[in-house]
Amino acid sequence: MTSKIDFEEEGLLRGLGEAERASRVELLERLAADGTPLEELRAAVEEGRLAVLPVERMLAGEPRYSPEELAEIAGVPMEVLQRQWRSIGVAVPTPGSRTLAAEDLEAAKRQRALLDSGLDPDQIAELGRTIAVAMSQFAAATRQVMASAFALPGDSESELSQRISDQTEALVPLVGPTLEYVYRLHLREQLRHAALGAADLTGGSGAAAETSAICFADLVGYTELGEAVPPEELGRVTGRLEVLAREVAHGPVRLVKLIGDAAMLASPDTGALVESAFELIDGMAAEDEDLPLLRVGVACGSVLSRGGDFYGAPSTSRAGSPARRGPAACSSRPRYGRR
Repeated sequence: MTSKIDFEEEGLLRGLGEAERASRVELLERLAADGTPLEELRAAVEEGRLAVLPVERMLAGEPRYSPEELAEIAGVPMEVLQRQWRSIGVAVPTPGSRTLAAEDLEAAKRQRALLDSGLDPDQIAELGRTIAVAMSQFAAATRQVMASAFALPGDSESELSQRISDQTEALVPLVGPTLEYVYRLHLREQLRHAALGAADLTGGSGAAAETSAICFADLVGYTELGEAVPPEELGRVTGRLEVLAREVAHGPVRLVKLIGDAAMLASPDTGALVESAFELIDGMAAEDEDLPLLRVGVACGSVLSRGGDFYGAPSTSRAGSPARRGPAACSSRPRYGRR
């Protein structure tokens, strides 16, 4: 039986008023009863994350395996597992430490299945890096939504923690099927519109270059705007660009990435990309007169696709904007989009 912790003596209630102390004690007792070590409780209090500690523990799972045991059970070489952990952006577990859960074992077994399917460790690591970037953004958006949706005025620390735990427990089972559904839709759409190169069809060892149209759209005067308006207003402007960029990325046109005040789109169909560029320009112009001018450039040429991004000569990746509707063409003359 676990001995009762004196939270006062351990300094976990320092600086709290009466009501806050009662809420903190309730949360600490709940965590201690769940087997949370004192060191973990102390670190969470010091770092200001005690309210979300139950969710952290729930997402981590119950520690059962060392890295060596995981590798042996899953049948995956340790160096492959370590490389994959690094590629998805997590710390490599200390050898001999039992810090890995059943979920980690299932992930290792999927690594074995990927190796058996014919993928090599380099290709698996590349997929891992791409997934990590997307999931990091998704996790950040989820955290932001949870903070605004689940926190109520007047919540105590214990109440907020319980509500976040309950809602996370309800949401997490929905994420996997939702991600699989969206992945299938996007993969189907890309396979429908993208032609496989000869090297892809023959199993060539090197990545094949492909011809693609690339579009960059950025907000003119964004730096100056950032110095003149509050962050909330700046977020509204960039948020609107993000929404519109996602809306025009349909059919053969794909939104590659968003970087602050800029969006990058790509398509094997130049005409479709030019039309999407016009949609983006018109969408921003229709918002209101306070939004900055949108500068858009389109070009096409030979590029290399790696990790969901594109690489090519500067003359391919930076070009002018469609200034008027007309036959689909690639241009290298810089122009500005319409208001």
